[in-house]
Amino acid sequence: MRTPSNGLLSDAERSAVIELRHAMHREPELSNVEWRTQERIRSTLQRFGISNIKVFHNTGLYVDIEGTASGPRRSVAVRGDIDALPIQEARDDLPYRSQVDGVMHACGHDLHGSIALGTALAFHRIRHNFSGRVRVFFQPAEEAEPLGGRTVEKEKLLEGFDRAIGFHVSPEMPAGAFDAREGAISKSADQFKLTITGKMAHGAAPHQGVDAIAIAAAFVNEVQKVVSREMPVDDAAIVTVGTIHGGNATNIICPSVEMEGTIRTRSPERRALLSQRVREVAGGVAAMHRGRAECVIRTGEPAVVNDAEMVRQFQQVVHDAFGREAFTNTKRAGGSDDFGFYSACVPSIYFWFGARSPGNESYVHTPTFGASDDLLIPTTELTVKYILGLLNS
Repeated sequence: MRTPSNGLLSDAERSAVIELRHAMHREPELSNVEWRTQERIRSTLQRFGISNIKVFHNTGLYVDIEGTASGPRRSVAVRGDIDALPIQEARDDLPYRSQVDGVMHACGHDLHGSIALGTALAFHRIRHNFSGRVRVFFQPAEEAEPLGGRTVEKEKLLEGFDRAIGFHVSPEMPAGAFDAREGAISKSADQFKLTITGKMAHGAAPHQGVDAIAIAAAFVNEVQKVVSREMPVDDAAIVTVGTIHGGNATNIICPSVEMEGTIRTRSPERRALLSQRVREVAGGVAAMHRGRAECVIRTGEPAVVNDAEMVRQFQQVVHDAFGREAFTNTKRAGGSDDFGFYSACVPSIYFWFGARSPGNESYVHTPTFGASDDLLIPTTELTVKYILGLLNS
């Protein structure tokens, strides 16, 4: 992977980026307990002279780098997530493999957090050469509730900012490639908990009871028709029933079933409609079978929506740094990311950087996922160059 020719990181900063990546990978921490990671990032920032470090969401940090040069006073935020996943790593070939049983950085957040660190260090060193403000988030809890991105929105940590940037490694793309497209590039993710209540009876006399399992089975079938018959095919909406619990014995009509699942869509307009229809189907199916249904929906992260002009500018920066063949604009995520809270607050971009190379072909969220250190410095310097352009444009 070719490095941009302007060399925006010093040798010491490059070393710090790699060191953080290895340390995070060796000692991964799950969502909302990233205490060692937080302290490691804090101490590295302080070692490079950055002292105005603020805490958010308990285990997260952010720093503001104020430019002192004359010019427009624009402000740009950058997010690097830092939490790991409950997966046992199966990459014995890595000298920095996870030393925590059952936990690994299987989604590349060790890369993301390290790129964010390099961005902060570079802007601190060149602060006399730009105007405006750069806020760098080291965000915990992207993978699990309570979500760190929700705290960014709730505490108005993007208030007054003009732009926000997020990024994610992609083993589906070759190393050296970058992708960004305008519009919704991920899905919102809302969770539902459905309690179906029937009436207990002897299994030999089902007419004396109301079978909650039969109602649950009908709901599973009927709710899929909301997607297949009511949503446009290009929306990629999904309703998933992930858990189902109920029943006491083989010869008892089940009086109660609990189900949990997710509701996903790329469309902000149809997001509320999907949740409404899940409730209506649950209530209708239960009533039809003489039972009752209580449906509680917890709103999760919104879809990540990319600003068209930010994508255009990013494309130009990639072309300048790596050539036209390095940029594509085709990728969308099947899942969700709490960077959607950022893009709901300010115009944003979420770009992908490719990681596929010999030995690193596994997808994210698998025990054999891996990505080369060679991705870190070029992607960090590209991010710095891109932010400089946003501050000055």
